[in-house]
Amino acid sequence: MSITAGLVGLPNVGKSTLFNALTKSSVPAANYPFCTIDPHVACTAVPDIRIGQLQKIYGSQKLLPATVQFTDIAGLVKGAAQGEGLGNQFLSHIRETNLILHVLRCFSDGDIIHTQSAIDPVADYEIIMTELMLKDLEMIIKRIAKIEQLKKSAKNSPAEQKELAQEFELLQGLQKSIDSQDYKQVQKIMQAATVATIPLLSTKNFLIIANVSEAEIGEHAYENNPHYQTLIKTFGSEKVIPVCAKLEHDLSTLPENEAAELATMMGIDKRGIDGIIEKTYANLGLITFFTAGPKEIHAWPIPRGMNVRKASGEIHSDLERGFICAEVWTVKDIVQYGSEVKLKEVGKMRTEGQDYIVQDGDILNIRFNV
Repeated sequence: MSITAGLVGLPNVGKSTLFNALTKSSVPAANYPFCTIDPHVACTAVPDIRIGQLQKIYGSQKLLPATVQFTDIAGLVKGAAQGEGLGNQFLSHIRETNLILHVLRCFSDGDIIHTQSAIDPVADYEIIMTELMLKDLEMIIKRIAKIEQLKKSAKNSPAEQKELAQEFELLQGLQKSIDSQDYKQVQKIMQAATVATIPLLSTKNFLIIANVSEAEIGEHAYENNPHYQTLIKTFGSEKVIPVCAKLEHDLSTLPENEAAELATMMGIDKRGIDGIIEKTYANLGLITFFTAGPKEIHAWPIPRGMNVRKASGEIHSDLERGFICAEVWTVKDIVQYGSEVKLKEVGKMRTEGQDYIVQDGDILNIRFNV
């Protein structure tokens, strides 16, 4: 399963520093534009207290958390849609991501070059969105031309002609909104669309990462940062995640107990990277099911809405191919009752067929025959 979130932003906003903190990687993070050229991809563990709860019950020797994949994409500049800087590479890489993480600089530092004249995270976001829309416009114009050709074909049925006409109207509305640089209207049109068309970069799901200074991250001091306040007002609190990329990177180089102690001393009640990982996981539409036993606890990420037969294929293709049924119980129930034996006694363990939709927190034991 290749589902990924891409860190996107102007040069020198802290993308690569944050990527290194998230994934404990060593991607170059220098004080000049285009330090990142090729996208760096890495996976990071998803924090989940349920793994520790299950280990206590099963006495498991090995813990395998769910992971989420992050991509550090080259910094973008104005004119990317026309190939400026590393524009074409940037836009092709962002097309491959399922979720955009906009890293926006909310701190001032004369020692770190900023490509714009002033710190303005909303303006930085709009530069990126403008470039995405310009690339979308190029694709829309090509698709409109293609539809005009298809409409002339006598091979199309009345239903196909109607569908082409509807898509043509949709694309014209999108083109008009892009010409007006109204990315919010572009997103509204696509959300309301009843006919399929080409995927657009500017309508991808996204989160905002507000990169604040080290002095502002403790005791929620970032709440008084005017740039952060503007982002909350513009995008809403559910979309904005405050983080200090530099501090998170420094903490990521320490042993976990030392990092936790230092974070507590600084008045940090929750690590910024944990918030990013958790919200990324949720916004990618992922849930977690578990396999559990004395050898290992394994957390498996799957898209929400997947049936149990398909989910068993995430464990091993033979399980999906020879699927018979699944024994299902939940983390919540086994934590409450303490053992599988007790779960069976109280009727909290059940058997499900191949069409059962796996729920977050399910524990599965797959019966199969190959």
